[in-house]
Amino acid sequence: MRKFGLIGYPLSHSFSKKYFANKFEKEGIADAQYELFPIAAISELPKLLSDNSDLVGLNVTIPYKEQVIAYLDVMDPKAEAIGAVNTIKIEGGKLTGYNTDYFGFKDSLLKFIGANGLPEKALILGTGGASKAVKAVLEDLGIEYKFVSREPAEGQLSYESIVSSPNHILSSLLIVNTTPLGMSPNEASLADLPYEQLTHDHLLYDLVYNPMKTAFMQKGIEAKCWVKNGLEMLHGQAEKSWEIWNG
Repeated sequence: MRKFGLIGYPLSHSFSKKYFANKFEKEGIADAQYELFPIAAISELPKLLSDNSDLVGLNVTIPYKEQVIAYLDVMDPKAEAIGAVNTIKIEGGKLTGYNTDYFGFKDSLLKFIGANGLPEKALILGTGGASKAVKAVLEDLGIEYKFVSREPAEGQLSYESIVSSPNHILSSLLIVNTTPLGMSPNEASLADLPYEQLTHDHLLYDLVYNPMKTAFMQKGIEAKCWVKNGLEMLHGQAEKSWEIWNG
């Protein structure tokens, strides 16, 4: 039996186990199982690996997509360029890190807006590991972007600056939420933005997929924007992970 799983904290929101259980049943894969491993600190990873010697693949979610890099033996060039890892292949005692969020987000974004309708500018809410994959996709698609953070670094925007200057929202027709705001069970939480400035030309993409309609998306719906959650991205990155683990 080959074991796969997900590390992160917390994991009560995750659909990954259900997704892979359905996949294994549907495709008649009898030699694999997928488990959730909520670890309170990334330093618990070595013990997790020693206690589960049959692990051959892991997915990585909030908040460890950057922290896990220190525990890897090898980095796929794309993941190294992005600076975040959400998939680990375990083979011969070696841990190799990949980023399948990139592929999941890119495919889903292009289905959402189409290659011919790409906006010129975007705002990326959050600066964690998931935001780095979004950044890489936008760069490859030629979309200008700005990060928005509660504690902005140089070249980034604060939420306060977005509120005080309408131009940021008006000129950035794609807004991508990469934060856990709105994720179950804290479904009412959302980024502090001037949502009244949204127009029907705006596209709101929320990487959160539980609940299916987040508070962020609801603000977009009320403004007659196009909205999308992260479920399709989850499926896309999961399939890419499976391809890597079995490649």
